[in-house]
Amino acid sequence: MTVDTIVIGAGVVGAAAARSLAEAGSRVLLLEAFERGHDRGSSHGASRIFRYGYDTADYVQLTVRAAAGWERLEKQCGRTVFDRTGALDHGDPKALDAIAAAMTAEDLPSERLRGAEAAERWPGLKFEDDVLFSPGGGRLRADAAIEALLDTAEAAGAELRFGVRVTGIDSDGDGVVVTTADGEHRAARLVVAAGSWTPTLAGDWLSHHGAALPDVRVTEEQPAHFPLLPGPADDESLWPSFVHHPLDPETPSVYGLLTPGEGVKVGAHGYGPVVDPDDRDRTIDPVRLGRLQRYVAEWVPGVDASRPDAISCLYDSTPDSDFVLDRVGPVTVATGFSGHGFKFGPALGDVLARLALHGERAPERFRLAVAEPG
Repeated sequence: MTVDTIVIGAGVVGAAAARSLAEAGSRVLLLEAFERGHDRGSSHGASRIFRYGYDTADYVQLTVRAAAGWERLEKQCGRTVFDRTGALDHGDPKALDAIAAAMTAEDLPSERLRGAEAAERWPGLKFEDDVLFSPGGGRLRADAAIEALLDTAEAAGAELRFGVRVTGIDSDGDGVVVTTADGEHRAARLVVAAGSWTPTLAGDWLSHHGAALPDVRVTEEQPAHFPLLPGPADDESLWPSFVHHPLDPETPSVYGLLTPGEGVKVGAHGYGPVVDPDDRDRTIDPVRLGRLQRYVAEWVPGVDASRPDAISCLYDSTPDSDFVLDRVGPVTVATGFSGHGFKFGPALGDVLARLALHGERAPERFRLAVAEPG
């Protein structure tokens, strides 16, 4: 089969890229190795944080683009995917100073509070003494968001195929050849947005064509939902998204948000063991879970720390936690979303479509390195 663009991966980034490409007039074939809505990668689940809380202009600008993109998607599909519950950062004052400065530079409102004042307003949480509140942040309905992206991609003309695993990619003078169990598919260009599988799919091809992926670590992360306790915090409207920036640089940051009907999801950011995405047993580690429960008992008093419902998910992380968004010839790659990429979905789709169709490059921090000769 020959199309204009093949997209590999139907997680949030692949779905958004397929939508943006199709809306730009490209004939798109999206290939996903697993069933629709599967839980083997990084995009599954009911909720994700949306926050503007970055300390550099390019990331904050990308969040602004993403917020507009989520709002456009809602109008397009007639569904709610973005709940503006607000977002909190607390902890290291230097980290909060940098985030506040970057947000102010983009005219995004924020409010600085002391910990005691924040605890009165949000009684389900305990805070360090420095707190930053962003009223524009909140929660994405993750499952619903991906379904909306896929539906609108299909409505724009994209063909979606699930349960089709890509086994190889190649290129010739006319574009790319993608090999799957059901045969070869040809296109003028290819977007590889397969999450933790992207380095395996695209790494060799890139190195043969003069580019090098960074060392992308695939780890199995283990957040958990905790049920609300009866009391002053037993009201879902009182739960903004939150990130705890510890004063100890050796301690991982912790994030959390309420998932309606499931409890408050809390997780240590990027703290899991390295795994093979095709060979993980997803068994919950009781030591890591116990560590998380102790954290929750101290810092999230509005939930029952003794009743966790643990989750297994994947991170694909670069050494500096920056994304990879770049193109080499007819192949565009997207990986390294490091547990913080979901919120950017529509903006990443737009960046990848412009890159694949027109060669408009992403900011320099997201570009590939030149491969070492060898």
